[in-house]
Amino acid sequence: MKKILPLFVFVDACGWEIIRHDRFGADFAPARRRLRSVFGYSSACIPSILSGRWPAEHRNWCYFVYDPARSPFRLLRPFRWLPRAVTGRRIFRRWLSKFLRGPLKFRGYFDLYNLAFRHISLFDFTEKKNPLQPGGLNRGPNIFDFLAARRIPYHVSRPARTEEENLAALRADIAAESIDFAFLYWPDLDGLLHRVGNLSPEVPAKLRQYERRLRALLDHAAQHYDEVRLYVFSDHGMANCDRYLDLRARLAALPVRMPEDYAAVFDSTMARFWFFNTRARTEVTACLEQVGLGRILPDAELEELGAFFPDGYFGELIYLVPEGVLIVPSDMGERPIRAMHGYHPDDPHSYAALLTNVADTPACITAIPHLHTLMVRDAELAHAANATEAEVPDIAPAIR
Repeated sequence: MKKILPLFVFVDACGWEIIRHDRFGADFAPARRRLRSVFGYSSACIPSILSGRWPAEHRNWCYFVYDPARSPFRLLRPFRWLPRAVTGRRIFRRWLSKFLRGPLKFRGYFDLYNLAFRHISLFDFTEKKNPLQPGGLNRGPNIFDFLAARRIPYHVSRPARTEEENLAALRADIAAESIDFAFLYWPDLDGLLHRVGNLSPEVPAKLRQYERRLRALLDHAAQHYDEVRLYVFSDHGMANCDRYLDLRARLAALPVRMPEDYAAVFDSTMARFWFFNTRARTEVTACLEQVGLGRILPDAELEELGAFFPDGYFGELIYLVPEGVLIVPSDMGERPIRAMHGYHPDDPHSYAALLTNVADTPACITAIPHLHTLMVRDAELAHAANATEAEVPDIAPAIR
């Protein structure tokens, strides 16, 4: 029997507005609070949770960037001759993405989404490593580097496994009493919300399923650890999309063209631009200012959000739409989906959530990067408590 197990359960997209009026986890994680998210998508949020830093520091933000010199996609240019009826199908894109992961040696999440094959060789993909492993970020360490450096045994989910498979693997490590830290990742709620929206009865049904799993997991862990310090948290919420913006059609009317005059990536809630001449910058900027369904983010605001890149790596101009608007068609999808995230962190459905059975969770934990501080503190606390007298390390100072 071991002393302490810190159990961090990441439920993707389980935002504050999803659980605010739901008693999700109230019996086993009664302390709950709203957390400010990070500007960007999961590609930015997850590295921030794992590192305690902001996108401008770890340089994991959006997936696709204009970088023809480093593009791994040149071999895909012949696909531009295939009919859009084939290359625009989601099943085709998923199959091709899965096939390419090995040859491209990508270790993290990878998806070609809806990026046009006629332009694909202009772009690089930024998440080539697995953020859930040591050395997995583009810049700097993450929690798994910390655990490895201090030889703290841990469990972490594998993205290639299903939620049930990752849960079974964690239960096995708990039964073996071989770990001093656990990080369990459940991504399925995110996909469900994209498909059905945040008001569907399928959402509370999914929460009830998660509750049953968590109660059983806690009962199982209590047989092997005296204390289980549970943290259930998310990276962002999800907003229903009721308005659509065809930004490509607006830009197509301009006298400047992609890729001769500029390059752009059209994400679901933002568009990012790189300019090759002054005329393109002027024309595109003027067009965006007249759209009326979004705004250009000033550098000062991006800096406050921790997402300003002085080198323009992720885009020289960032255009963001308000909550509830979906850019479609985009490089993420050809057709509308019911709900989306990636809006401004201060929009209501952007907020993440934290639920815990640890009553003294510090008040300074107010944003998702702060979760890293809890991970460090509890990992060292558990490792010290679980070690033999000859192995006891120094305990990290308390958080204030």
